[in-house]
Amino acid sequence: MRRRQTVAVIGAGFSGVLTALRLLDAPDGPCVRLVERRARFGQGAAYSTTSPQHLLNVRAANMSALPEQPLHFLDWLERNGVTSEGRTFVTRACYGDYLQSMLRAAAETARAAGRLMLEADGVTALHRRGERWRVELAMGRGFEADAVVLALGNLPPHPPATLDPDAAHSPAYAAEPWTLDPEQAPENGQVVLLGTGLTMVDVALSLSQARPDLQMLALSRRGLLPRRHLGSGPAPEPMDKLDGSVTQALCQLRAAAGAADDWRAVVDGVRPHVQAIWRDWPQAERRRFLRHARPWWDIHRHRLAPPVAERIDHLTASGALRTAAGRIARITPADGGLEIHWNARGETEPRRTRAALVINCTGPGGDLGGSGEPLVADLVRQGLIRADACRLGVDVDSDSRLVGDGGACDHPTLFAVGPITRGAFWEVTAVPDIRVQAAECARSVIGALDALQLSPAAS
Repeated sequence: MRRRQTVAVIGAGFSGVLTALRLLDAPDGPCVRLVERRARFGQGAAYSTTSPQHLLNVRAANMSALPEQPLHFLDWLERNGVTSEGRTFVTRACYGDYLQSMLRAAAETARAAGRLMLEADGVTALHRRGERWRVELAMGRGFEADAVVLALGNLPPHPPATLDPDAAHSPAYAAEPWTLDPEQAPENGQVVLLGTGLTMVDVALSLSQARPDLQMLALSRRGLLPRRHLGSGPAPEPMDKLDGSVTQALCQLRAAAGAADDWRAVVDGVRPHVQAIWRDWPQAERRRFLRHARPWWDIHRHRLAPPVAERIDHLTASGALRTAAGRIARITPADGGLEIHWNARGETEPRRTRAALVINCTGPGGDLGGSGEPLVADLVRQGLIRADACRLGVDVDSDSRLVGDGGACDHPTLFAVGPITRGAFWEVTAVPDIRVQAAECARSVIGALDALQLSPAAS
């Protein structure tokens, strides 16, 4: 009788939970050891918030974790007494509860009985042991696995290149917005938020709730805020795949938006093709998109729920939140706080802004070397992973297998899913995209395990 194989899934946010559930769905599939260093499984950074102001950026009708069951989330909401008409934007905390309920349900099924183990710990290193992996845990323990899936979520934001070293170590600088306790924000003075995207919106909402009288300034190179969803609107426009270069694709997109009743339907209509478009572009075109078009794509593609947009509008109208476009020259310590030297767009005279607190809201980073994540540093050191060509995260092939520093998938049982694989798939940060990748990755993992059992070394 063959030994039942084990898969280590590192990270129990959405990416990790969905991959684990798909592995457990497989008849006679592997055992799954789901490792999570946070207090609760199934939430990750995105769904661990308890703030009622933090809403999903996608309507509930599109948030089923299972693409083959599009009503799965709506049915769960109804069973749990959560009001939703299918187009409602529910809280992120509610979605975290949904994921946790799926884990509990999976653990109780006959098919998965005895196959799911939860490890409340962090992973510090992976080591090859013959055909298997040794997973080292932060608390000093470890275990053996036949395959490993990295589901690490987003890497921390890059520190600004203009940040003075002394400022970087100042208590007035918050390098990671999700570790900041809004109740610890200063009572007086101004808070400067670096970035004007979705991360900034979340932080501004949290700060305004904890400190209603706080003054906030959000700075980014272009000063662009995410656009809003409509409360209701037309269905997505059926779109053919956009062809050609970045410029040609954008021209096609603009033409379609100009002919539509609402541009949102066009952006949503092109979504099923985005990964294929990204794959077709050579690296030079991908870099051109990131350099010139990414900010505009992000604000139209990743939109705000109407109640969130209304709250941001209120903060802006009241003067509690100001946004500005400009380039930061340097950030230096000053009188217990920090001073930002920056050049506003269209102005020649530099400005100086004092801040009691500066928060890095520039969004997910992609720098493997500077992530501060012990496991990532260990894998880089061993040459088991490398950055993708655009430095958005880790390099993987089309089956989500990790590419090593030699440019090959030397270890067919080492995988990654979720936002850290943006370099290969680009749009893989939201539920509708990740749920597909998780299912495909689970199939690849099971295929690799089957091949491993048939190899001469396993016989």
